Amino acid sequence: MQGDLCSLTASALPSLYAAGTLSPLDVTVAVLDRIRDHNPQLNALCLVDEKSAIAAAKASDKRWRAGKPQGALDGVPVTVKDWFHVKGWPTRFGSRLSSDAAQKTDSPAVARLREAGAIFIGKTTLPEYGHKGVTDSPLYGITRNPWDDRKTSGGSSGGGAVAAACGMGALHMGSDAGGSVRIPASFCGVAAFKPSPGIVPSFPPSLFSTLSAIGPIARTIRDCALMLDVIAAPDAKGRTPDWHALPLEKPFFADLIDAPLPRLKIAFAPQINDVKMNRDVALVVNAQLAHLRKLGRVDIVHLDVPDIIDVFNKHWMAVASHMLAGYTPAQKKKTDPRLVHWAARGGKLPLQDYLAAERARMDIGAYFKSILDDYDILVTPTTAMTAFDAGCNMPKDAKGKPWEDWTPFTYGANLARLPAASIPAGLTAAGLPVGLQIMAGYLKDALVLQAAHALEQKIAFEPWSS
Repeated sequence: MQGDLCSLTASALPSLYAAGTLSPLDVTVAVLDRIRDHNPQLNALCLVDEKSAIAAAKASDKRWRAGKPQGALDGVPVTVKDWFHVKGWPTRFGSRLSSDAAQKTDSPAVARLREAGAIFIGKTTLPEYGHKGVTDSPLYGITRNPWDDRKTSGGSSGGGAVAAACGMGALHMGSDAGGSVRIPASFCGVAAFKPSPGIVPSFPPSLFSTLSAIGPIARTIRDCALMLDVIAAPDAKGRTPDWHALPLEKPFFADLIDAPLPRLKIAFAPQINDVKMNRDVALVVNAQLAHLRKLGRVDIVHLDVPDIIDVFNKHWMAVASHMLAGYTPAQKKKTDPRLVHWAARGGKLPLQDYLAAERARMDIGAYFKSILDDYDILVTPTTAMTAFDAGCNMPKDAKGKPWEDWTPFTYGANLARLPAASIPAGLTAAGLPVGLQIMAGYLKDALVLQAAHALEQKIAFEPWSS
């Protein structure tokens, strides 16, 4: 029965609670049991607050029995990436140099989850300050892939993707500045959504500005939309500390997900610059073209964005340099060497080169806009490869050398401010998940969710099970 409860979607739980056939306490206990069974090996959660979760589940149970649920997520177990503040819990960012003091307030998106009645299970792992596309940190160690624990979960929201795959909660809040919800979702066989910047108010402030967005991770796109509706809302007085936040009076993404789609014009890009899918990934992705063609006309396009990696890297190295400004040599010895490396590169970056990268970002945005002026959606593989060995910062290229720039497919959505989803496309012969990425124009978030949901239904991916 535990496995059945842990696999229930956030969308299904409220109706079961309302009917009295299931209680929030039942589900919360099952999730905590699942965490005890699998987290010691996989290391998805860095903090689990069983006492608080059980108390919240009992309170939710009373509300449901009284017929007075608190909100759309009353009794739904959630986790939060250890990048965001949860009142009463520390925010450590995966860093040994961070404070272990309890936070006094919630981040805005966390506050919206709390107001909706969500049950906070714990916090999920990330690389130190979310600086890379795999999840290991000096503070928490390596987070492993549930499909093969010798492999990485991806990152930086790797803990949330593993928790989603394993049923360690129904909804999981991550963040994405270069693929950080989509990469781990692809590697772990779950769904994730990076909204247009401003849809979800962000706090603490990110030095990535509009490159970064808060996004949901779940087993289904429908659940991602449900979570997005909650975290995208402003507080009761319409306030938000994020000056990028858009004035959404009432998010409506979950309501639209089943709306009929018109016949779409679809651009499918199997390659970006000279980066092609690995053969095992291509076999899975190309097998989904038949499903894609059921949604509309599919044209094969080649993404020619030669500056995309250089522009993204210059933004990131500047951020890393600022993060570590003032660190002593002793402090740097306690910091991930990869982050120190990026900070050193950023420290040598001339201001004119950074400004040139900002200018080039505008050109990249215009390039993707030109494609999405002609097409409704742009579909690519989420990554060119499946999950590689855990404990490695990057995979190896065809020549067996470290492949530093291994994830260019995800950068475009961040640089061009586009909404983007990743859904599971299938498994390779080795049994590893492959992700399919769906993008649309700025603020066309509902279209991405609709198209991703429609594809998800046709693909009918079988999720991980214990």
